[in-house]
Amino acid sequence: MKVSRWTLLWLLIVGTLIAIELAIVFGVVNPYDVVTFFFIMVSALIVISVLAIIGATFLGIYISHRILSSRDFTPFEQEMMRMADEVKRLTEKVDAIARSVRAADPPSDRR
Repeated sequence: MKVSRWTLLWLLIVGTLIAIELAIVFGVVNPYDVVTFFFIMVSALIVISVLAIIGATFLGIYISHRILSSRDFTPFEQEMMRMADEVKRLTEKVDAIARSVRAADPPSDRR
């Protein structure tokens, strides 16, 4: 079974967080040290910023979909539908003319 890059990245992040938590529990890392606290805060800000950007993107996609899906057809789409109806109508007229010409034209023996 092939594991994707995103799964490996997720496993790496979760593994790092578990390792940090175990290091704090066993006393290897002192979270109340000034330098360690600074790095923890910077890491937390980076993670929260990335998650906020991803969330804002999905929220924007959802809102724009809701706004655009409730509207009527755009003027361009309406014009295209009118043109399609006109093409159908003209095709039917041409077919009717072709049928009447074929019916009125007597068969000839010319080859």
